Amino acid sequence: MTTITRYFAREIFKATAFAFVAFLALFAFFDLLNELNDLGKGAYRLPQAFLFVALSVPGHVYELFPIAVLIGTLVALSTLAANSEYTVLRVSGFSPRQAAATLAQIGIVFVALTLLVGELIAPQAERAAQRLRLERLGASIASDLRTGLWVKSDTQFVNVNEVLPDTTLKGVRIFQFDHDFRLLSISLADAGRYAGKNTWRLSDIVQTKFGDDGASVQRIPTLDWVSEVTPDMLSVLLVVPEKLSAWGLYQYEQHLVANKQRTDLYEIALWKKLVYPFAALVMMALALPFAYVHTRTGGVGVKLFSGLMLGVLFHFLNNLFSHVAMLEHWPPFAAAALPSAIFLLTAVSMMWWVERR
Repeated sequence: MTTITRYFAREIFKATAFAFVAFLALFAFFDLLNELNDLGKGAYRLPQAFLFVALSVPGHVYELFPIAVLIGTLVALSTLAANSEYTVLRVSGFSPRQAAATLAQIGIVFVALTLLVGELIAPQAERAAQRLRLERLGASIASDLRTGLWVKSDTQFVNVNEVLPDTTLKGVRIFQFDHDFRLLSISLADAGRYAGKNTWRLSDIVQTKFGDDGASVQRIPTLDWVSEVTPDMLSVLLVVPEKLSAWGLYQYEQHLVANKQRTDLYEIALWKKLVYPFAALVMMALALPFAYVHTRTGGVGVKLFSGLMLGVLFHFLNNLFSHVAMLEHWPPFAAAALPSAIFLLTAVSMMWWVERR
């Protein structure tokens, strides 16, 4: 790494860290205000609200990475330009191509950090936050159906009345069919806990078997139920798709495909997970043209405001295209990559414009 690259990296990292602190403080404040409405319900008190807000921070870090990187890079480059340091570099032969290559080297670090937070830290923290909140409020994981959660697994149809935050199942009904979809048995279990290796240990079961000679009913204290449904799969109900890991999204998508269910939402979320980390590089490219705009034409404050508006616009388009893609049936990759492609094209156009001036 050259001296110039190290200097740029130091200035950009400091400015980006400052932007993160400011944004996260603001988001944490709004999260805390939102949680005040639930204080006093169940066992949910102020310490739990603070812990919930703290556990929500990694999710905000992931969401804010492109915006914070854009603001940090823009502030760093604008400060260098205001102090005439960037002008000296240009006079010394530091070309726009070299500047872009330098920013790309620094941007790889931001890409790696985004992947680390998005894949390992944010999903676990978000899951823990939602479990804490549900446990203290005395609630359960909701499903979209009034009759509870329905899961199809091979020749079994499983209905779960509710899923507790620790993924304990309450009110389990298992309808077993043969390959011609003739009903073989109905098992009603009071509760079920995961025992590992795709096995759930059901308790207090009433099982009705159907045969040629009629139906027979028996009570069973405990029964091991082997299923492809796992606690990780049920945890998808706790966390919105955008805050799941790419691996978690892929697993759940494959489960939906196997059961011939719609996967549009999770396919788009998966592609966004794969594309989103590289948005940091796009934001740094977008900030580069601002270094070539002389300070007297607007000042650092105007550049900072412009960068903030661009970052907000990127975040807005990123969410908007996901919804439009669902409605218009766009390819998932297009929905995920289009915002970054638009902003990269904008960065190239801006750079071409300042170079021609």
